[in-house]
Amino acid sequence: MRAPTRCRCPDAPRASTGVTGSSATQTQGTIGRNAPFPAAIVIQKILAALCALSAALLSPALHAESDGDTLTAIREHGSIRLGHRLSSVPFSYIGESGGVEGYSHDMAMHIVAAIRARLALPTLPVELVPITSGNRMRLIRKGEIDFECGSTTHNSSRAREVSFSTTIFIIGTRLLTRRDSGIAGFGDLDGHRVVTTAGTTSERLLRQMKEEGQVELTLITARDHGESFLTLEAGQADAFMLDDALLYGETAKSKRPAEWIVTGVPRSFEAYGCMMRKDDPVMKQLVDTTLIALMASGEAERIYNRWFMQPIPPNGLNLNFPLSDSMRALFAAPNDKPFQ
Repeated sequence: MRAPTRCRCPDAPRASTGVTGSSATQTQGTIGRNAPFPAAIVIQKILAALCALSAALLSPALHAESDGDTLTAIREHGSIRLGHRLSSVPFSYIGESGGVEGYSHDMAMHIVAAIRARLALPTLPVELVPITSGNRMRLIRKGEIDFECGSTTHNSSRAREVSFSTTIFIIGTRLLTRRDSGIAGFGDLDGHRVVTTAGTTSERLLRQMKEEGQVELTLITARDHGESFLTLEAGQADAFMLDDALLYGETAKSKRPAEWIVTGVPRSFEAYGCMMRKDDPVMKQLVDTTLIALMASGEAERIYNRWFMQPIPPNGLNLNFPLSDSMRALFAAPNDKPFQ
């Protein structure tokens, strides 16, 4: 999409590009003492005001949602605004050093490199923006973040509002509970308290199970995955339903990992994808091309092994979560198809 046209008037301030490290300067015009008559000053001030108004109306910040041109918005904003999770171990979370890390974050940084190359801005900074299950789609739609790679399920309902990349992970929704709880699957949840993170597919599935009379349970929702696990650990819930890989991640960062077990036949299978604004084919193609290249080269599997088959922060626990047949099939034939 063509970049917005900037208004250029005599003696009016020129808008800055806003790109960090740019050589562009902001020039300030002055009304000289040789102006022929006072009316000229008035006219120049009006023209300057009109130029400023036009620049504001054409600003990508105001049109980010409707324009759908993420790369133009990134260039104008002067940074890549990358959404990340706080506690989605091992996908996207705050590590011991205070930085963001994880499987999905590694994928995201390859996309960042591709954006920099596409825009020919090798030092373009990255602005890391924390997101939650509850606000991530709104931040994408409003243009407050340019994309996010975390643990977001791609489904048909969400795809009506945002766009998703080639799938980066396939999970099953299961249960985390104490080894001695007596809960081995979803059929054992009658009369129990079950916690999950608000705004997730697991919350929707649990509510559906209750409404359809499949099980009598007390549903508890928490703000994020870390809070959900703390609710379980404190004894305020008997089981924690979520994506299996995330449950293994919560086990890894717990004080006593051996006390917990991930159990139950998966209630659903889901595809994770990086999320971006809808109706922006240029950005989607860049993201998909980057991810497909990672899968074809074997780099995606190396990233997987780093986070699922080796000790990871914060406690150095190995999730020992081998690449599944569905993941192998994904890496061999990448696609962006949701399960639901």
